[in-house]
Parts: sequence; structure tokens; C-alpha cells
Amino acid sequence: MASLYFTRGASNLLRLLKTSSDGCICKKLSTDAKNSSPAFSARHSALRNKGLIVQFRGLSSSSAGSVGEDGTTHERGQIPQVDRSSSADSRQYHTPSCAPLPQLDVPVDEQFGKPSPFKGMDTEFPCVSRNRSVGPDPEYAKIVSGYKVFNSKEAFYLKYNNAVLPEITVAYETWGELNEEKDNAVLIYTGLSASSHAKSHEENPAPGWWEKFVGPGCAVDTSKFFVICANHVGGCYGSSGPSSINPLTNQAYATTFPVVSVEDMVRAQFLLLDHLGIYKLHGAVGSSLGGMCSLMAAALHPDRVARLVSISGCAQSHPSSIAMRYIQRKTIMCDPNWNSGHYYDGVFPKMGMKLAREIGTMTYRSGPEWDHRFGRKRIEDTDHISLCPTFLIENYLEHQGESFSNKYDPNSLLYISKAMDLFDISEGCPSLTEGMSRITCPVLVMGVQTDIIFPIWQQREIFTALDEAGNEAVTFYELNSPYGHDTFLLDLNGVGAGVKGFLETDMVEKGWLTKHKHRLPK
Repeated sequence: MASLYFTRGASNLLRLLKTSSDGCICKKLSTDAKNSSPAFSARHSALRNKGLIVQFRGLSSSSAGSVGEDGTTHERGQIPQVDRSSSADSRQYHTPSCAPLPQLDVPVDEQFGKPSPFKGMDTEFPCVSRNRSVGPDPEYAKIVSGYKVFNSKEAFYLKYNNAVLPEITVAYETWGELNEEKDNAVLIYTGLSASSHAKSHEENPAPGWWEKFVGPGCAVDTSKFFVICANHVGGCYGSSGPSSINPLTNQAYATTFPVVSVEDMVRAQFLLLDHLGIYKLHGAVGSSLGGMCSLMAAALHPDRVARLVSISGCAQSHPSSIAMRYIQRKTIMCDPNWNSGHYYDGVFPKMGMKLAREIGTMTYRSGPEWDHRFGRKRIEDTDHISLCPTFLIENYLEHQGESFSNKYDPNSLLYISKAMDLFDISEGCPSLTEGMSRITCPVLVMGVQTDIIFPIWQQREIFTALDEAGNEAVTFYELNSPYGHDTFLLDLNGVGAGVKGFLETDMVEKGWLTKHKHRLPK
């Protein structure tokens, strides 16, 4: 059996190596005297006789059982007992849960005459192996009802790369009644991964992603407003996106789908408004990506937006958020099953999608909330520690990744997150102030002090740019919520009350209070 020899002291080790047959400790050395130099064999025997060398077996990542030197077979997962006899020559550690490995000689503790102990870790990692399954079919592919569809058979030209789609589809849902003047419409722009299902209704009774914020008497009051919510172009819940069928090939677009921008998303939804016969919105309301869209809507169509709400958004994406979304995209694109985006007839890239969601979840909430909810609490009270999750926060992230991984198309996450990175309201303008000057309607800007992915200074930047551009009807709310970026989904008192008041207030004063009493310090 091949062995690797260690002696006490560097000088002894060097002398031992100099007398070996090949002079390299990195190569297997034979214990058979016939295959070793006489000098090496003599020195090794002398060291062993003095009790300065013993042998043990380490762990292997192999899942097969192992056979010890005594002929005993150890099944996978079985940890054999250590022979603790007094003879130094018999102190050998059998291989637990693994196939035989080359023996490794270790020094004896000279003071007590015992071998240095070794008890390794089982190399079974269920937290990794249980993630290898692709799981059930993606859920987003099953959502084919509960929403309306607007189809435009005209070519849709996109902002980048001179790209064009032969046709475009926008999935949408509505609540409330459109009045005769058609001036009570409120368009809700969604975040990155949300569908058009903001609120439950008869065709789809499942709770919506903004269930408590939309409805009679709610923040967006359906007894007063005709409320519209659409799935973004590039998404996977009914609107044109990578998972849609290209009518020219009768195959999924996959990554042949053109790069989309926030501007493209807004233009597509204004085509929907044209289809519905709505010229001017009472309000454009959006959070996160939707907050970008509401700003872009008022900039592109100042005569068609009466007021806008931007919650936890930004005027332009900054390096920190770009970097985080880049890492999310990379986890998907490095999944072998992603197959350059052509996985619709193959294996779903679940692992990449799961990791991307886990990374994203870290930015959606805040450190103070993690401390309050999880602290350093462990999953179970045990002394057994492995490389798999130990703390509740790890378990929570894994759950979030697992539950989301089948609900959204990985390609859609790539495309829409890229659109967020590319967003800059001042693109094509000499400055951010000039870009914001196109927005002339009253504006409500809301931000959260604990937001990580869209930090509060980005909402302050929106307010300041609008103010410097001469917009006197800007209101800014800075919320002290522990929920981070997800505050717009959870805070009815802060977000809900602010949105309701802004949408329903008569704007005669045109932001006078904001201008004279609540200006941010320079």
C-alpha cells in the first residue's frame, strides 16, 4: 500500500526525503522494502520502531463502502470505531464512509505515546444533492388564463440594436369602471418578476401581488379609478418575451428575443392604452422597476400622464445594483442546463434560477429585519455541524430560492434585469436635470431608509433633480421601515396611505407645501 511519511521536525523530514527513491513527498512512496532504497527503508523502520510514525486513513468523497485493513466492510454512512489498543503499531484508523485511500503516516504524540486523533466529516451534502432535481414543470408556463390580451400585429421596433419584433402581445388585467370621459384610469407598473395579477377578481380569485393596496377604499381605490396592470414585455406571464412563440419560426424566441429597455416596456403599454381608448392617465404608479417605468412614462408622454408615483425607484441605475443583478444573471447563464437560453424543450436550469433568487432575496429585505427575525438562531439544536445550512437565515434563503425557481422564466429574469441596468432617464440629454425637466406633472417620490438595492439617496436624487428642473409639484416621503426594498409590498400605513392621499388629493396648490416647507437641505 502506498504511504506518505511524516517525521517530527523539518530537518528530519528533509533528511527523510533526501533518502527516498524519488525525493518528492508529493508522489506515492512504497512501503515495500523491495521498491524502496535500502537507506530509506532502514530509516523508516528505525522511525517506526521508535514509535515516531503511525498510519491513518483519511476521508474520501466516494459514496461506495470501504474495506478496512482487517477485512471489515464499512457501509456508506457507517463510522467505524477506532482501535485504541496500546500498541503504537496497531493504531490504525479505518476509512469511514468511503473507498480505500492511500495511507497517511502521522507523527505520534511523544509525550503521551498516542497518535494524533483524526475524525473527519461525512461528505454527503443533501443541501446540494437535493437541488439537482429540476422539479416540476415551470409554473409560469401554466398561467394561460385570468388575464386579457392585447395583440398588435404591427412590427414593434425596439430601442437597442435596431431590433424589431414581427408582432407584440401585452397581457393585462383591470379593476373598476372606466368613466365616460375616460380620465380616471390608473396604470400600475410592476416590479421585475410580477405578473399583471395585482388584485384578485372573478376570473382569477387568487390573491394578487398588491392585493391589499388595490380595491374599493384601498390605496388605489377601484370605486373611483379604472385600474390597469400589465405584464412587462420581456416577461413570461402572457406578454411577449423569450418564452413566447416566434410566429415566423413557430418556436420559442429564447435568446433570439431582442434586448428590451424600460422605454420599450412603457411604449408597449401605451399601445395598450390606445387600444382601450384612454388618452390620458389619471396616474401612473410603480415600484422598483415600476418606479422607473412611471418616470419614463411621464417623460415620454408628458401630455398623457396627469400625475405619477415612483416608489423605491431611481433616475438611473448605479453600479451597486448593476453589480448585484449581473451576479444573478451569471448564476443562470453558468448553469449547464441554461444551454444559451434554449432550454424550453430540454432540462430547466433550476439550480441557476434558484441561486439567482437567493442572491436577490439578500437585497430585498434589510439587515435590521434579519436581526429581528433570525438573529443567530440555528435550524436545530445540535452539535453536529456540516457545510450545509446551519442558521435559520440560510434555510430561509434556500426556501425562497426553491419556491421561486419554477415560478419565473430564467430568460425573462435575464432580459428584464438587463433593462433595469440600462435605465437612465437622462439618456440622450446633457444632464440628469435636463432629463427630468420633461416631467411636468405632480410627482410623489417614496423611498425606504433600509433599502439595499435602491438606497434612499437614489430617491433623494429623483426629488432633487425634479426640483432643480423647476417642477414645483413634487412630494417626497422617506419611510423608516425595517422591510427594506420589499416595503412597497408590506407597508399599508406608510406606502398605502401616501399613495391614496396623492392620487385622491386635489392638486390645486401644485405642491406648495412641498416647495416651501419640506425642501431637502442642500
